[in-house]
Amino acid sequence: MFILFPAVLRVCLGRIPVETSYSERALFSHLVLVDVYLLFAVAAVLVFLYNFLEIHFLRLLASGFRGDPVTLVYNAASEVHRSVAAACRVINGRYSPTPWLPSSHLQTAFLSFFGRPPDFSYKRELFCTVDGGTIALDWLRNRDVGAVSAVVDEAGVAEDRTPILIVIPGLTSDSSAPYIKHIVFKMASGGWNVVVSNHRGLGGISVTSDTFYNAGWTEDLRKIVEYLHQRYSKAPLFLVGTSIGANILVKYLGEESDRIPISGAAAICCPWDLLICDRFINRRLVQKLYDRVLAIGLQGYAQLHEGILSRLVNWEGVQKSRSVRDFDNHATRILGKYETVDTYYRRNSGVNFIGGIAIPLLCISALDDPVCTKEAIPIDECRLNPNIVLALTQHGGHLAYFEGMTASSVWWVRAVDEFFGRLLSSPLLSQKAARQKPSNSISEPLMDEGPYLTVSQDGMVAPAPGDQAGCVVSNVPIQHAADVANNDESLSLDEQTVKAEDSQNLTRVPTVNPGTDTTRRTDRLLRYNRMSVWLLAYIAVVTTWPVVGSALTVFAKRRLKNGVLRELFRR
Repeated sequence: MFILFPAVLRVCLGRIPVETSYSERALFSHLVLVDVYLLFAVAAVLVFLYNFLEIHFLRLLASGFRGDPVTLVYNAASEVHRSVAAACRVINGRYSPTPWLPSSHLQTAFLSFFGRPPDFSYKRELFCTVDGGTIALDWLRNRDVGAVSAVVDEAGVAEDRTPILIVIPGLTSDSSAPYIKHIVFKMASGGWNVVVSNHRGLGGISVTSDTFYNAGWTEDLRKIVEYLHQRYSKAPLFLVGTSIGANILVKYLGEESDRIPISGAAAICCPWDLLICDRFINRRLVQKLYDRVLAIGLQGYAQLHEGILSRLVNWEGVQKSRSVRDFDNHATRILGKYETVDTYYRRNSGVNFIGGIAIPLLCISALDDPVCTKEAIPIDECRLNPNIVLALTQHGGHLAYFEGMTASSVWWVRAVDEFFGRLLSSPLLSQKAARQKPSNSISEPLMDEGPYLTVSQDGMVAPAPGDQAGCVVSNVPIQHAADVANNDESLSLDEQTVKAEDSQNLTRVPTVNPGTDTTRRTDRLLRYNRMSVWLLAYIAVVTTWPVVGSALTVFAKRRLKNGVLRELFRR
């Protein structure tokens, strides 16, 4: 860029008329130099931002906005690839990002701030675990997507053969997250029954035991799968995990091998190696911003359950946590009884369990993921397992993958929909059903014994205390309303409305969502650091382009020595 500077300067100075006086020519030259320096300073800032935000618009333009082809990694003898993945046009084609979102950071930010999720309402079940914990199961059935909802009696549930998709959200996310709503609505519209298994303490549900979820906590998923398989014995079960939920999914599949009633699964933007991702997210300024935003979300989650967490963990350390690692050191590690944070990361990384996966698994990762680095993707390990197909894209961000001019479509959602559709009609599903023996080892939770709801002063919902060790509260509609107005002192809240129906009496219960309001987390981040985005940009420009400031200083000193300014003042 600076090579063009002399040529631009000569062109500008060559336009000065010959009859112009010396002082006028000097003034004009001075103004031209200032303009040229400003022009190049602006160009330098634009170049810096282009690289800092990792924008790839020029590359997208060069491809005619067709994007880059998807890279598939699979075993040469893989029946999953030969019978299913090879017939999927989405993962065998190209991914072209939305033209006005040509950056992983822009894609991820757009997902967090906007997301454009479809509008619908869930129906909720409260599932009680053996240890006294409570899990919110949010349902969107195929019959509820249309304008008129059909009514199915419980007697026909056991004979229902509609495939069921279980969705596992990411860190501090629940069923109201935009990316969750995209996959739920897409699959339900395509003839599936979809249920979101919210993590403990999320989705507006109180923590009712001393057990909390983490990146390797698979026990809740195991019990949910067993319960659904027992209740819907004729329906094939599928799993989708996103981000940390994908790590939990991979670990669960590796632990259970082929002893589970799961017909297929998909892991989206899995971190794979938690230790490598921890090192990556603390490496650069932009990654540290993601780290801080995630830490604020974890702190918001902890504040919702302060009554329990404050007596189990280092509460003062939780409040002072500035990163995910800090929070894991003061809370997650202690709750999980791990010696160190690195021990927690190593033991729970999904990469350790790839070899044990025995069902068809589609994995989708973006090489420009700003949170889950490509350095952690286990390409060779996935290639060795014939049950895994790994789809790698050059772009997509973290769970974003927006496509089209209006950014209303999410690419990975289409890919999962097609993959599961092909899997349903493939011979692999019938082979799985032939090998699978029904499990009668679990006790069926009590159904429809009453609403079992108590509402605390902070708006959290929990089952009422009773003598039963386990229960399921079904047919509780839940609707996620629009985000509440911004409040500087409020936590990350997403208003929802839970309507519990008991003998024709309707009770409205507001619930809390601590994990999806990234906008407010970012505002709090800027307040904590007492700086604005403009100040960060100013610091970046000054530290990155000192040559511009030095050149301007030298220029000013030379002009003062030549007496040009004094000559102008005399005139």
